[in-house]
Amino acid sequence: MTRPIPLWRSLAVLGAASLALTACGGTEPTETTAPPPPSEETSAPAPADTPEPTTEPTESAPPEQNTGDGTLTIGTLLPQTGSLAFLGPPEFAGVDLAVQEINKAGGVLGKDIEKFDSDSGDTSTDIASQSVDRLLSQGADVIVGAASSSVSFTVIDKITGAGVVHFSPANTSPDFTTYDDKGLYFRTAPSDVLQGRTLGDLIISEGNAAIGILALQDAYGEGLANNAEKSINSQGGDTVAKVFYDPKAAEFSAEVSKIKQQDPDAVVLIGFDESAKVINELVAQGIGPQEKPLYLVDGNIGNALGEKLEKGLLEGVRGTLPGAEASQEFRDRLLKVDPKLKDFSYAAESYDAVILSALAAQAADSDAGADIAKELVNVSKGGTECTSFEECKKMLEDGDDIDYSGVSGPIEFSDAGDPQVASIGIYTYGPDNKLLAEAEYRQGQL
Repeated sequence: MTRPIPLWRSLAVLGAASLALTACGGTEPTETTAPPPPSEETSAPAPADTPEPTTEPTESAPPEQNTGDGTLTIGTLLPQTGSLAFLGPPEFAGVDLAVQEINKAGGVLGKDIEKFDSDSGDTSTDIASQSVDRLLSQGADVIVGAASSSVSFTVIDKITGAGVVHFSPANTSPDFTTYDDKGLYFRTAPSDVLQGRTLGDLIISEGNAAIGILALQDAYGEGLANNAEKSINSQGGDTVAKVFYDPKAAEFSAEVSKIKQQDPDAVVLIGFDESAKVINELVAQGIGPQEKPLYLVDGNIGNALGEKLEKGLLEGVRGTLPGAEASQEFRDRLLKVDPKLKDFSYAAESYDAVILSALAAQAADSDAGADIAKELVNVSKGGTECTSFEECKKMLEDGDDIDYSGVSGPIEFSDAGDPQVASIGIYTYGPDNKLLAEAEYRQGQL
C-alpha cells in the first residue's frame, strides 16, 4: 500500500518501506499447510465489526482544523476497558508523569499543559471514535494512543483529518509506515518488523525447528505472526502451523487442536487478554508450556497474565517486549503517580510521546498540530543530546539544536514517524508466574 507522501518525508519512507518484510492487517495469513482463500484463511472468522485499515477518509465533510490556541492540550486515547485494559495503567502513568514534570519546568510556551483522558476500548465497541470526538471538542492538539493498532486504524483518519497529531506509544503494525497520515502520525514503539525478527531469532537460537503460531486475527496479530514466520523460516526453521482466531470466541479448542496435530517443537502465542484462556486450552490438550516451550509477545506478556493462571504454569516461558529497560529510578517515579502499578509495559513510550510533543511545540513556537508534527523529527535526532524536558527546553531557548534521548531509548524518528533504532526486551517468567527482574535486551535498526 503506497501513500502520497510530503516531500519532507519521502526519503525516509522509501528507506523504511524497503525494510518492511510484510504488511499486516490485509496480508495473506495461512493455516497449517497450503493457504486457503483470504475469506477462509482463519480458523475462526473475524468479528463482523472488526475494522479493516483503509486509506479512504471516513469523514463525510472536512473537519474543523486544529490551529492552536497558545496552550498545548494533550488528549489520551488509552485502554481503560477491553482486551488491552491491562496496558492502560502504565500508559496513563507515563503520560501523567510527563505532564507533571513539564509543568514543573515551566510548561510549554509559557503555559501549563492541559490534559484530558479518555478510553480507547477495543474493536468490539465504538468507544474510541466517541472518545476522539470528545477530545477534539476539548481542543486536543496531540492525541496519545491508541495501544491497539486495530483501534488506531479506526480513528487515524478522524484525528489527522482534523490537523491533530496522532501519537501512539504502542502501535506496532507495519502498515502505519506507509499510511496516508498527512504527516501527522508518530509512534515511539517500533514496527513489528523488528519484534518479529527478534522473536524468530530467539526461538531458533533455543533449538526449536518446527514452530506452531497461534495469533488473534487483527492488524497486530497478523502482522507480527507473518514477520515472526519470515524470521523463523529464513533461519532454517519451519512454521508447521499458523492459525488465527477470534479473540472474542468463547473457547479455543479447535484452534489449539490444529496446532497440536502438527506436533511443533514450540508454540508462539500472539494475543491480548484472552491469552490466559488459550494457554489453559494448550494445557488441556497436552501441549502447554510444561510440555512444549511457549513464547509470548508484547500484547500478552506481563504479570497481569500470570495472575490468571495456575501458579508455576508460566515458569520458564519467554517473550518479547519492545522498548528499553525501565530503570528502577523511572519506575519509582511512576509508582508515585500510580502506587498500584503491576506492570510497566509502554510506560516509557507514553512518557516519551508527551515529552517529544512538548519539545516539538516549544521548538515550533506553536501548539498547532501541524506545526508540532513538523518539529517532531528534528527534536528527536541530529542535535546535541539531552535527556529531560527541562534540559532540552533550556537548550531550545538558547537556540541549540537538540536530540532528545528518552527513557524508552534513542528514538530518532524517520520522516515516516517511526523510531529508527529500538530495543526489544526478552523476558522470562519465574516460578511465581511473575517476570524475572532481569531481562535480556537486543537492539535493532529499521
